[in-house]
Amino acid sequence: MAKRWRLQPHDEQRIALLERAAGVPAVVAQLLVARGIYDRETAISFLDAKLTGLREPELLPGVSDVADRLHAALQAKRRIDIYGDYDCDGMTAAAILYRCLKLLGANVGYYVPNRLEEGYGLNDDALKLLASRGSEVVITVDCGIASVSQAQTARELGLELLITDHHEFAETLPQAAAIAHPRLPGTTYPFGELCGAGVALKVAWALCQRACQAKKVTEALREFLLTAVGLAAIGTVADVVPLVDENRVLVRHGLSSLRDRPPLGLAALMKVTGIDQKPSLGSEDIAFTLGPRLNAAGRLGQAQLGIELLVTESPDRAEALAQYIHQLNSSRDSLERSIYLAALKQAQDEFDPEHDSALVLAGRDWHPGVIGIVAGRLAEKFHRPVVIISLDALSGKPGAGSARSPNGLPLHEALKSCAAHLTSHGGHAAAAGLKIEEDRIDAFREEFREYAESHTSPGARTAELVIDAEAAFSQLTPQVVKQIDRLAPFGAGNPRPVLCATGVTLAEAPRRIGGGERHLAVKLAQHQAKLRGVAFGQGDWADELAQVEGPLDIAYRPVINDYRGRQSVEVHLVDWRPAAAPVVVS
Repeated sequence: MAKRWRLQPHDEQRIALLERAAGVPAVVAQLLVARGIYDRETAISFLDAKLTGLREPELLPGVSDVADRLHAALQAKRRIDIYGDYDCDGMTAAAILYRCLKLLGANVGYYVPNRLEEGYGLNDDALKLLASRGSEVVITVDCGIASVSQAQTARELGLELLITDHHEFAETLPQAAAIAHPRLPGTTYPFGELCGAGVALKVAWALCQRACQAKKVTEALREFLLTAVGLAAIGTVADVVPLVDENRVLVRHGLSSLRDRPPLGLAALMKVTGIDQKPSLGSEDIAFTLGPRLNAAGRLGQAQLGIELLVTESPDRAEALAQYIHQLNSSRDSLERSIYLAALKQAQDEFDPEHDSALVLAGRDWHPGVIGIVAGRLAEKFHRPVVIISLDALSGKPGAGSARSPNGLPLHEALKSCAAHLTSHGGHAAAAGLKIEEDRIDAFREEFREYAESHTSPGARTAELVIDAEAAFSQLTPQVVKQIDRLAPFGAGNPRPVLCATGVTLAEAPRRIGGGERHLAVKLAQHQAKLRGVAFGQGDWADELAQVEGPLDIAYRPVINDYRGRQSVEVHLVDWRPAAAPVVVS
């Protein structure tokens, strides 16, 4: 669907002042101003992102209490079990604490629920199983803050429950022995956007200080903590939390840690994927290579193996797990593509995605582990809320649904308004899950669409593309793009800058590339300058571009392509359209 382009307004005076004050090139000053950074101190802090930018662990609400209890349990040689989540953030958080406790000599294990059989978060059966195995202390990572009844179960079982999390609260807090959370009610921690792995890192840091009885830890523990920063960086990028403040510091230094001191399993996974050959790692390497492979293990019910990959000390086991998880990702990719194509066909054949306010699609045997990805892709494509429901006729169980909202419709409120048709539901504003009986789908679809219709404006159903600046191809020297890269790491809250160019022509016929011809490759020309362009996941653009007569306007992200030591500028296409369409400046 066509996007509405909006060019960021430029305050030339403010840009010039920051350029002089911070001693940065004009293009960097312009992009900093577009991100709301106007003064020298903030700009330098943002660009440097020093490791000292991480706040002391005891400042994070509840960390001191959790670390004290863990330290006491460790000294008493009590059995400790880490209860994680099955996504990438949960796996890396569990790995951080497991590696820390093992290094300190703890009797420790880990447990992660099966996504397909147990679902998200603490559950009573898992707590009973841990208790039967002799567990005495259970510490959650990336889950537990809303597990009020499960905390009561833990108390009845005689388990000391410690909760570390970053998710939304229930109406009351669980009655745990201690809770660490960056937004704990009644506290004022200055940065509430840490992910589960970021919180786990703070707990591990505090625990190491207690083990050393000093702020400064031993060399071995310092080396562990630097490795843990790399693990936390993976969780931070994969969980799509804003890459600002402490998260920016974690990812900036975590990328260096992953390059210089990766755990055995990650080193093996980097080798399997080929990113070990890159001279440096970027947040995109986590977002598109490491993160999806770890998440694939969780989506296909193998999260335990994902954590094992991150903590194993056996080179042979590391290699075997890396190969297996790499293959799991290929299976996940194949499942995702087949379900996406089926759901897309259903949307276009049976509904009106150009005009419907929301889409509710259902299919038999659509794998419940990947329907969330498909819902996200279709929500992005059509820029309206999408619910994908997986039906299993043989099990007799309710259908499992996953919802995504790209245009501001609060899904948790929308599902609450349709609760009469649902067996259960939960989630957040932009992502949610549900259970539904098959015979209730049609009624749910109508009520969900009516809610979306009345709670979003027609303008909200047109995607808006914010463009940082217009830049001609002739301006894109390697030096300029490297200056832009000073704003890295890029991701949520700090996206890679989007530029636009007008009057661009195709120097060669567009081509489909990659597995399943899913991606696009083009050779673009503007005046005398020519650049290679790629568009990931947009292979269908090849046919559309081939039909266009005349020049194009393109929106793109400039990148440095480092191939066998030879650096060149290429553009990653974000959008395109026939030339001369209006651009809104606001």
